[in-house]
Amino acid sequence: MDNLLTLGIGIFVILFFVVGYLRSLKKRDERAQAAAEKGKLFSEGPKAQHPHIDTNYCIGCATCTSVCPEGDVLAMIAGKAVIVNGYKCIGHGLCADACPVGAITMVMANPRMGADMPVLSPEFETNIPNLFVIGELGGLALIKNAVNQGRDCVDTITRRFGTNVLSPKGIYDVVIVGAGPAGISASLRAIENKLNYVTLERDEVGGTVAKYPRQKLVMTSPVEFPMYGKFKKMQLSKEHLLAFWDMVLNRADFNVSTGEKVEDVKSDEAGIFTVKTATREYRTHAVILALGRAGEPRKLGVKGEELPKVMYRLIEADHYINKRILVVGGGDSAVEAAMGLANQSGNQVTLCYRGERFSRIKERNTKRIEEFSKKGKVKVLFQSNPVEFKPESVILDINGTVQEIPNDYVWIFAGGTPPNEFLKKVGISFGSRDIIPEASSAAKEADAELKQLAQAAR
Repeated sequence: MDNLLTLGIGIFVILFFVVGYLRSLKKRDERAQAAAEKGKLFSEGPKAQHPHIDTNYCIGCATCTSVCPEGDVLAMIAGKAVIVNGYKCIGHGLCADACPVGAITMVMANPRMGADMPVLSPEFETNIPNLFVIGELGGLALIKNAVNQGRDCVDTITRRFGTNVLSPKGIYDVVIVGAGPAGISASLRAIENKLNYVTLERDEVGGTVAKYPRQKLVMTSPVEFPMYGKFKKMQLSKEHLLAFWDMVLNRADFNVSTGEKVEDVKSDEAGIFTVKTATREYRTHAVILALGRAGEPRKLGVKGEELPKVMYRLIEADHYINKRILVVGGGDSAVEAAMGLANQSGNQVTLCYRGERFSRIKERNTKRIEEFSKKGKVKVLFQSNPVEFKPESVILDINGTVQEIPNDYVWIFAGGTPPNEFLKKVGISFGSRDIIPEASSAAKEADAELKQLAQAAR
């Protein structure tokens, strides 16, 4: 009798855990299916290298789904790994490295995507000798990558030209174009390496980060920052990151010229470049382009878009109160701007998006905008497009019905136009480039440093 009781208890315990496990698998599959449906809405698919999964070899261990730094690119459906949010993939390749049976290989995006990138050497050099492209424009996102590339690129230039060879009068060792994360890192490394340099920035120091909305959180990774050392912060606000850069730059003799947009870069027979802006020309042995991918804000071509009330960037949401506002766009920038403006006193905010639902925003923004919509703080109009902007109103096409609503301000978040035309004008070649090795290396390094920090915190 006792044996039967013991056996019954054992069977019950086993069934308890088995049922719990099966339920967790079911919930995992449901989440994966929902993510897959959401991912289908983004029709362009992967923009760079991405995983190809051979389902004949996949054993369903789910290891690949947990190692990606970009989040839910992969998920398990019916016991197999599948791509559910391919547009998030930037080609780290950690999933391929982690697969124990070799079922994953990294493949290129379609030719239209791959041809949209400048062809660079492992040293970030273009087809033009001593002309370099670094940062997001080179194919890899993340502040950490930009900092590393800026530092390493200047080291390459230093090895080529040395630090003690005096250039002819009026010729710089390097001209750095752009003062965002990559350009700042390159500038500080140039100071460390005692190079004769100048940094040109068309707007303000900080690049794209300086244009973020106030208090926007910026994700970083542990990184070796020139003239500072190891920077270990994992998440901080835009203001704190800019303050950190300002502190480091004030320690150094930062030679920057703001308000200078570079119009052309040419080299002569001796290999000396002339960097031309609207007001000056700079001669230099080497050029680093750290322009970023945002470029100029993309316009919609809508009648009345030239009105002063139509804007493309929001820095200080609290400057606007008691206003009737339209935000156009369906990405994180548009959603965050709409919520930020809705939090200000008396504002009536309408968010206009051409899609049927949001498909490209972070999960936390999906939940927040749903709450704002339910509470009536933001009126969300799906399947809608602006038809005309007037001084005191806007005309919208809402699912085939034209409607005019009162309006004081419009913000458009339709992305930016990468400076590809400028790069082609300079003579830089475009095409497919294998960024898997450098992306994978950067991801592995960040993962190892995170584990070290976690162990040190224990």
